[in-house]
Amino acid sequence: MATATPFRTVLERFPAGGPRGSWPAEEFAAAQRAQGTQVQVVMDLRTDQFLVVTDTTTQ
Repeated sequence: MATATPFRTVLERFPAGGPRGSWPAEEFAAAQRAQGTQVQVVMDLRTDQFLVVTDTTTQ
């Protein structure tokens, strides 16, 4: 039986090399959560960016 990979939408990208590290991504994620959107902050090692992603389809 094959397992389906969940589809994720990237809401915003933040450079990992910034002087504040992941803080801008975490702040953006907190604002999204306050509006009721379920989000996660993940690290994309290939592009060296923090991504704010959701499993929810956005309009």
